[in-house]
Order: sequence, then C-alpha cells, then structure tokens
Amino acid sequence: MELGLFSVSLTVEDLETSQRFYERLGFEAVGGDRAQNYLIMRNGSTLIGLFHGMFEKNILTFNPGLGLDGERIESFTDVRELQRVMKERGLEIHTECDEDSSGPASMILLDPDGNPILVDQFF
Repeated sequence: MELGLFSVSLTVEDLETSQRFYERLGFEAVGGDRAQNYLIMRNGSTLIGLFHGMFEKNILTFNPGLGLDGERIESFTDVRELQRVMKERGLEIHTECDEDSSGPASMILLDPDGNPILVDQFF
C-alpha cells in the first residue's frame, strides 16, 4: 500500500519564529500561504509543514499522487482505495472520505497513541 509523499505537519505558536528556526536547520520555504498561516519547508527529501492556528496536534501527513517537488505523479493509489484497504485490515478511520466520490479527498485515522494521520489527496 503506497501512501504517497510523507511530511510532518507541525502546529506552531509563531509562524515567523518557527520558519527562522527551521531555516537555521537547513530547511527552505517551498510553498504555503502566509495569509492562511502555513508554510511548507524542505531540507533534501524531508518535508515539514508549519501551521499556525489550524490544528490542535502535530499530524503525520501523506499525500497520494505528489512527488517530492510537489509535482503530480500520474500513477498512484487513490485515497478512497487506501481507505478501503485500511478498513479491510481492521483499522478504524476517524474521519472518512466519501468512497463514491472522485477527485480531492482526505481521511484521518489515529494511531494507538492518538496521533492523527492525515491522508490528503489534492486531485
């Protein structure tokens, strides 16, 4: 089961302060929207998202169909198929996507410690 591009979405108190911190670690801003209070940062093949006021907890994030540079990958497993397989494997889906839909969709499951895992498909 291929989940797609992995990143960690961090909830931050101050977007600018966090950006400066991660820049000192070698990350650079490669996306996001300051007006919407989030930045996407990359260091080599490592991606993190900095989010102010959007989430209560840090989130493990997978994006089916996205490559490291944010480019669309033509062949990928759709989030609805991933959800079906996870259910078949006995995983409980916290927030489900509509399996009869198409296009952008997302689902959330929680690991045994309550950490949210977001599978977010953009197209």
